[in-house]
Amino acid sequence: MTRRYAFQQVDVFASAPLKGNALAVVIGADGMSDAEMAAFANWTNLAETTFLLAPTDPQADYRVRIFTTERELPFAGHPTIGSASVWLAAGGVAKAPEIVQQCGIGLVRLRRDGDRLAFAAPPLLRSGTVEPALLARVARGLGIAESAIIASSWLVNGPEWLGVE
Repeated sequence: MTRRYAFQQVDVFASAPLKGNALAVVIGADGMSDAEMAAFANWTNLAETTFLLAPTDPQADYRVRIFTTERELPFAGHPTIGSASVWLAAGGVAKAPEIVQQCGIGLVRLRRDGDRLAFAAPPLLRSGTVEPALLARVARGLGIAESAIIASSWLVNGPEWLGVE
């Protein structure tokens, strides 16, 4: 027997279709294996695909798993907003005034202001100075002298970013 899962492709951070960050959200994905989630995310070929599941933390309203085409992320910004929007549209009701999403990084609290959702970014998993050899590569990639880089820091709370001033 073939299992079927509802999913939506949504535009996040946009007020008009085809103007935002695309996200696929699978609703009620509790029966999917890790391999099935990874394969589905690869098939969508979007930056991220999320899977809505029942929470395992009693404080959470729902749980989300976030996949890129290559790996699972513990957290990402537009998937957090998009997943919450789809969860609400699918009939999700928060236990408290704030929506509480459980994801790989822990609990993320979202506030509603009309149709808008907002959250505070979770704590960084990695921070600190970027290694000199990597900064040299960044400078070359940007076409600037290494001495033009005033400061740098890792900014990792899911996706791996580095900030360069």
